[in-house]
Amino acid sequence: MKIHPADFSTLLHRIKLAVLAAFVSVAFTSCVTAQQEPGFVSLFDGKTLAGWTLVGKHGPGYGVTNGVIYCAQGGGGNLFTEKEYDDFILRFEFKLEDGSNNGIGIRAPLGGDAAYAGMEIQILEESAALRGKWGPLHEEQYHGSVYDCIAAKKGALKPPGQWNTEEITARGRQITVVVNGQTILDASLNSVTDPAKLMKHPGLFRERGHIGFLGHNDYLEFRNLRVKELPRTETDNTAPEGFTALFNGKNLDGWKGLLKGPNDNPIKRAALTPEQKSEAQKEADDDMRAHWKVENGEFVFDGKGRSLCTAKDYANFELLVDWKIPAHGDSGIYLRGSPQVQIWDPHSQPTKHGSEVGSGAFYNNQKNPSKPLMVADKPIGQWNRFRIIMVGERAHIYLNGELVTRETVLENYWDRNQPLFASGQIELQNHGDALWFKNIYIREIPAK
Repeated sequence: MKIHPADFSTLLHRIKLAVLAAFVSVAFTSCVTAQQEPGFVSLFDGKTLAGWTLVGKHGPGYGVTNGVIYCAQGGGGNLFTEKEYDDFILRFEFKLEDGSNNGIGIRAPLGGDAAYAGMEIQILEESAALRGKWGPLHEEQYHGSVYDCIAAKKGALKPPGQWNTEEITARGRQITVVVNGQTILDASLNSVTDPAKLMKHPGLFRERGHIGFLGHNDYLEFRNLRVKELPRTETDNTAPEGFTALFNGKNLDGWKGLLKGPNDNPIKRAALTPEQKSEAQKEADDDMRAHWKVENGEFVFDGKGRSLCTAKDYANFELLVDWKIPAHGDSGIYLRGSPQVQIWDPHSQPTKHGSEVGSGAFYNNQKNPSKPLMVADKPIGQWNRFRIIMVGERAHIYLNGELVTRETVLENYWDRNQPLFASGQIELQNHGDALWFKNIYIREIPAK
């Protein structure tokens, strides 16, 4: 069919107007979005995977098409941001096909299974789940849930083939998920108290990590990815939400000295009469006051006395402790009165007593692991932080944000034929070196 030149000119003019209108619309929308989302930064340039890294690729992995990131059918792996985040708001859009399955990893390390070493906010097409595609599912496996730990509400997803909006907020221990304007999850990670889940998911306690897509061989698309980092402030000796300060930064209140000689053994202490124990504790407290001081909001030990103990016993707990030692220093933290989470210097040469393996493991274990998974100690002169999660006889230990002990049994050092004590005091141990401690907080975990 022939087109008259005048008609062609009119048609071309209309096309130009349409393109211009579309451009103005996009620009206006972007401007409005920017105004409505101050502080947000785009995670996707719409063209490439710049700023992302693919771990464990299988099949075609991930790609970019028509301004979206897609996880290929029969492919996947974990596509992580190169940058790490602690507290943040993540906003994005996603489109599922029938039976799509994926996940959003948050605060995840690059290695290991992100659903356990970090956290996974589940992405799952619900109609296929309800038809039984994956067999019977737990409530904590549906869309928006903290995978295997905290269940989200169902029913917010649009049908397959339509775009959904999602917002994930991680602020401290509070995780909130909003899908298509509906809040389907708003829960504290501290609400997870099942010992099996706590030991299976050390990532619940990780403070910082990567954001990523966790592919499961199903096709789906993502677009408009942007994130806003939330400021986090900390004041020395002021307990985070959900924790209690064991040290007030001013004096030795709430602490006692370790009993002398054989009575440092919990079994021997339990055999003392009330009168014997009272007399022995008075002598121990005098020793404590002679050698442990509070200076500049820190416990300071002069290297000459005995260990410092909590006045109260604890069973299951999450413990935060900041510590500092001198070159070649040696210390530890007793849990429930049993040795010990090791503290020592892996950096100064020559190393001694095997200290090159680093701090953070159960030094006195014989049957179970006694060495940390990595060296995470900071150089001498800098503060280190332990995060210790003790549940039953097992513990996770983070050192400076790195998981150095995972689900390891602490053996009863005093009688290896007995299980670990059900509860006991926490002790700041010394081996004759100067020591410094601060920011000592505890969160008791109720027994299931």
